[in-house]
Amino acid sequence: MKLIPTSVHGLLDYTTGALFLASPWLLGFSRQGSARQVAVGTGLAVLGLSVLTDYEAGLVRRVPMKTHLAMDTATGILVAASPWLFGFARRVYWPHVAFGLLEFGAGLLTQSTPSTQK
Repeated sequence: MKLIPTSVHGLLDYTTGALFLASPWLLGFSRQGSARQVAVGTGLAVLGLSVLTDYEAGLVRRVPMKTHLAMDTATGILVAASPWLFGFARRVYWPHVAFGLLEFGAGLLTQSTPSTQK
């Protein structure tokens, strides 16, 4: 059952993208190279994808919502696993796991058709 409307997903995208981008400085791991790079890269990717997605919050609207959701799901898995994949789990892992699970869940629980296309 898809509980999250695409309009809410758009707000979540911009909020989580900005928070993940800023998280190394907000949460004190800005000096942890790989952890910082994953967070900043993911934040930029989430914001960029949001701008390009064909939903209420999209500005350019080139990426179909179904593609966006598939990318969210895949990104969520990668980000949640990144502390172990890139070897920084001993220093920091919980922000990546939390944001990864959020991305994964949002990808699975969001409606695939924006209200503007129904």
